Amino acid sequence: MLRAAPPLPGAVFTTDSTCSGVDLNIYDDKHDVYLDGGPSHPGAASLPDGEYYVQVTDPSGACVLGTSIGMGDEKPFKVSNNGATIACIQLCAVLTHVSLDPACAKDGAADLNCGYNTTPNPGGEYKVWVSNENTFTNNSTKTDNFKVRVPGGGNPGETATLCVNKFYDANANGLDDDGQPINGWKYQVFADDNLIIDAETYHCSVVDPGTYHVIEGTPVENTWVHTTPGHVDLTLANGETKTADFGNLCLGAGGGLTLGFWSNKNGQALETANDFTNLTNLCLRTATGADQNFTGTLAQNKTALNSFLLNANATNMANMLSAQLAAMYLNVAHNKVSGTALVHTGGCGNTGFDGSFITITDLIGAASTELCLHPLTKSGSPFRAYQECLKNALDNANNNINFVQPTPCTFTFPTN
Repeated sequence: MLRAAPPLPGAVFTTDSTCSGVDLNIYDDKHDVYLDGGPSHPGAASLPDGEYYVQVTDPSGACVLGTSIGMGDEKPFKVSNNGATIACIQLCAVLTHVSLDPACAKDGAADLNCGYNTTPNPGGEYKVWVSNENTFTNNSTKTDNFKVRVPGGGNPGETATLCVNKFYDANANGLDDDGQPINGWKYQVFADDNLIIDAETYHCSVVDPGTYHVIEGTPVENTWVHTTPGHVDLTLANGETKTADFGNLCLGAGGGLTLGFWSNKNGQALETANDFTNLTNLCLRTATGADQNFTGTLAQNKTALNSFLLNANATNMANMLSAQLAAMYLNVAHNKVSGTALVHTGGCGNTGFDGSFITITDLIGAASTELCLHPLTKSGSPFRAYQECLKNALDNANNNINFVQPTPCTFTFPTN
């Protein structure tokens, strides 16, 4: 099976003619914009050695304003010596718009004094692309956004710095206190509904003073969960630096075994008399809402549990919740799952962002308490929705899919 090429590592950024500044994103004239590469923050990697195509577009990437394709040197951005030597290039000088239709540029006109046309973006925003392929596909490309001030568009000399930080939140408390930064997570920044920055964490950009709307990207993998809001507004004054912090965690395995396991011979071989005493004390409920007790011999109790687990249904939600609770009790009792493990509930937890997380011990306690209080929860019961949420959380845990992972999982983003 063919696999997609891995993303191009490293970073690029715009700078001025001194080629010494990092992320100097605001310029007074298009001729002031140069391109450099390498670490955009401590710890980041430079691009691999090689020669790269370059293009400039509007922030969305839909309007190509200038390209190195068609120039005498179609790959003007050059990296060598394991990333230590990078050719800093003036964008106006290395690009051409001769073969491009200027219709999408500002006023539909070509700029005869620069190799890339003027952006149609009302805020003067551009995006520069560096790629090892002339198609500029996502995995082969690095980008950076920059701004050229339009008349009346900000006060010369006044700038602020906007940073975006992504952290792994293993304890789901919404705070960056686990010491696990996440680099390479996509985000976008908007000003006055205009996209001005499309970048990856960790990253800082020089911007005009003002208010910005920062939105973190959504990965392809649906195992990632927010532990902070997915967007934030920041207002920056002249000279001010502010950071938008986004927390996430991912879900996965935690040792859970299903109702099917605890009803078959493998699970039954582990079940003890003490298990059935404790199961009886959990307020488990039958389809009619009666107590599900296990008071026979060990063999009889194993047979009764098999029937109870396999025949449970959600007509009485308390019955289905009871079956999932019984399986999770056995998972913990036989050291398959840790009681301190944190799981995502989808809304009936007691900690973390939106109260969506809970430990297994607390989840077992909450389910048992609810079953003791409300043994019959058919359609129309005001307690049914809460019991269903607890049931789903236990079901997902028994199926080994909603445990908070201690470290970040893989993440990728859509390629278009």
